[in-house]
Amino acid sequence: MTRRRVRARPDLALNVRDLGIGPAVLFIHGWSLSGEVWDRQLRVVAEAGYRAIAMDQRGHGDSDAPLDGYGIDDLTADALGVLDALGIDRAVVVGWSLGGMVGLRLAHRHPDRVRALVMVASNGAAASRTEAFPFGVPAEQPLTTILAAEHADRIALRRSAVGDPFKGDPPALTLDWLHRISLQTPSWAGRAAMRTLLCTDQTDVLDDLSVPVTQLIGTADPALSLRGARWVSEKLSSELVEFDCGHYPMLEAADAFDAALLAALQR
Repeated sequence: MTRRRVRARPDLALNVRDLGIGPAVLFIHGWSLSGEVWDRQLRVVAEAGYRAIAMDQRGHGDSDAPLDGYGIDDLTADALGVLDALGIDRAVVVGWSLGGMVGLRLAHRHPDRVRALVMVASNGAAASRTEAFPFGVPAEQPLTTILAAEHADRIALRRSAVGDPFKGDPPALTLDWLHRISLQTPSWAGRAAMRTLLCTDQTDVLDDLSVPVTQLIGTADPALSLRGARWVSEKLSSELVEFDCGHYPMLEAADAFDAALLAALQR
C-alpha cells in the first residue's frame, strides 16, 4: 500500500491510501473518522483485481484541516480533486454515511467520472427530515445538542458518537480504535462537517441521476431512517442490500458486506 498526500486543490493536501492495480474504487468515509475504517475492504477489493483508494476527507485523519470549507460542494470538489491528482478518469465511488452524500453529489455532477455509486449506511439524499424528505427527525434539535456537547466535552461526545450507532455494544478494542480515529478530527472540522451531514438535502438530484447505485444498509441503524433509505432506493431503482446490523455494516457484518460490495463492483 502506498500512503501519500495529494493536492486535491492548490491550497489543500489530502491523505490517501492506494492499494492494488485495476479499475479504480474510491472509498469515502463518514463523519469524524478516516480512510483507516476501510482497511479490510481495501485488501479485499485489491485482491479481487481493483485499485482501492481510501481518502481522508478534509479535517479528518492525516489530511489538512482548514477552518472552513466543509460544505457538501467543497467536500465533493475535494473528492474530484483526488481523482484528478491520481490520474483516474473514472471510478466506482463507495461512500459511507457523510461519504455517501459526497458520493451522490459527485455522481450527479460528474457522471462521466463515476462508474457506479455504492452508498453505505446512507441514502445520500438527507440525514434529517425536511419538507422534501419526510423521514427521520428535523436537524435543529440534534444538531444543537451535538454542537453543545462537542464544545463542552469533545472527548466524551466522540466516544458516544462512534459507539452508539452499533446495533449492540461494540467490542472494547473496536470502540477504542474508532475513538482514537475520531479524535484526529479537530473541533472546528467536526462541528462544520456535522452541520453538513445533518443539514444537507439533496433530494432534488434523485430524479435525474444516471449512475447505477447500490445501497448497503443496516436494518438496526439508529443513525439512518430505514424507511427513508427504502424510499430513495425506489426513486433510484437502486440495488438495496440490508444487513442485520447498525451503522457499521463493514464491521458488524463484514463477511456479508464484503460479498455484497464485490457483487456491486462486478455489476
